[in-house]
Amino acid sequence: MSLPAADTSKQPDNRTTMDLGAVLPMTADVKDDHLYVGGVDMVELAHEMGTALYVMDEADLRHRMATYREAFRSRYPNSDIAFASKAFLNKEMARIVNEEDLCLDVSGGGELAVAQAAGFPMERVVVHGNNKTPLELREAIQAGVGRIVIDSRIELARISEIAGDLGVEQAIYMRITPGVEADTHEYIRTGCEDSKFGFNMRDDWAFNCVKDVLAAPNVRLAGLHCHIGSQIFALHSYPEAVEIMVELMARIRDEYGYEIDEFDVGGGVGIAYAADDQPASIDQFAEIVTSSVREACAKHGVKEPRLLTEPGRSIVANAGVTLYAVGILKTLPGIRKYVAVDGGMSDNIRTALYHANYEPVIANKAGQPRTEIVTIAGKHCESGDAVVIDMPLQHPDLGDIVCVFGTGAYCYTMASNYNGQPRPAIVFVKDGEARVTTRRETYADLMSRDI
Repeated sequence: MSLPAADTSKQPDNRTTMDLGAVLPMTADVKDDHLYVGGVDMVELAHEMGTALYVMDEADLRHRMATYREAFRSRYPNSDIAFASKAFLNKEMARIVNEEDLCLDVSGGGELAVAQAAGFPMERVVVHGNNKTPLELREAIQAGVGRIVIDSRIELARISEIAGDLGVEQAIYMRITPGVEADTHEYIRTGCEDSKFGFNMRDDWAFNCVKDVLAAPNVRLAGLHCHIGSQIFALHSYPEAVEIMVELMARIRDEYGYEIDEFDVGGGVGIAYAADDQPASIDQFAEIVTSSVREACAKHGVKEPRLLTEPGRSIVANAGVTLYAVGILKTLPGIRKYVAVDGGMSDNIRTALYHANYEPVIANKAGQPRTEIVTIAGKHCESGDAVVIDMPLQHPDLGDIVCVFGTGAYCYTMASNYNGQPRPAIVFVKDGEARVTTRRETYADLMSRDI
């Protein structure tokens, strides 16, 4: 694991914080050179709570949830939004999802346990995973989850047996791999034929497996599911996937005499990680999905199904920021300027994995232009440990508070204790108030399971 070669041709952009546009949380503001989110001074918050620190803009979260909900229901009343908790989940987030009348998509027993602990209604839970263990399946069925998305015939048999043991009928979706290549990073492209997820459509495999699902006892085929990938900017792949899925519904009706009632189109709409990114809006996504479903259903004479979508990143990513303190400055003439902070790949693995882009600012110099190109390095024993690679930043000094934007998704949920690093606290901010929703780990926490 290493950094890409330094881009020595890159020039500072001289932007100030408020020039970064869609990258910023909704309530971001600059006062007296300090960055504020949710009416809270990020510099003071960092000094009070310590760094590294995850901060979530609650007003932003709720606004995006409401926008998704209304964008779909205004166009397609028989629809629901299922927040993809893999992007970000703690008990407070589950409570907010419930308050905003969204469903919850969980992958694995741990995410289900968080939802249960938060009192989330189990009938509004959708369970995912390509290899759910028998224990996880039993936990989900016992909890009374609304839907389980099955990925294989083996899983079908397990659910059928467990539901029979418990004396219930479990509603399921079949996850179909439609063979659609989404325009995104290969690591997060999930709808192509070579995927670990779902029933492949090649040689009619998925269609033939529908017969097995319909014949299985103790389960009910409630709907079909597909997901073509994540961080998708070009929406043209969605109508293609919808057409394939609705055509499959028509074949199931015609050849098996069974009508599919529900269709989950997955999620995947992209967000602005960089100031020049231009992702589709939630309204554009809703329009293209709902119109595609209606047109395909009319074309194939299929009853319009209950429609679900599963946004995660596009709800939480830009609502979240991470705060760090600058500990070391190191300039390699003609190569790079390193700004080392008190976090890194333990709280944000995406940069090391994907060389992901993020926009940083110095929170205590937020009104000043970004006049230097730097790499914000982490504190861990890996050459590739970086949070930001070759991006503009205000002139850094020791002790400055760095804020990295767009970290609300897949940072906390993928965090680790590498090098014995305690994971950061999570603070929600709103209307000038900050509240800890997940406390910072301690060294005692790191050893709590040791014997």
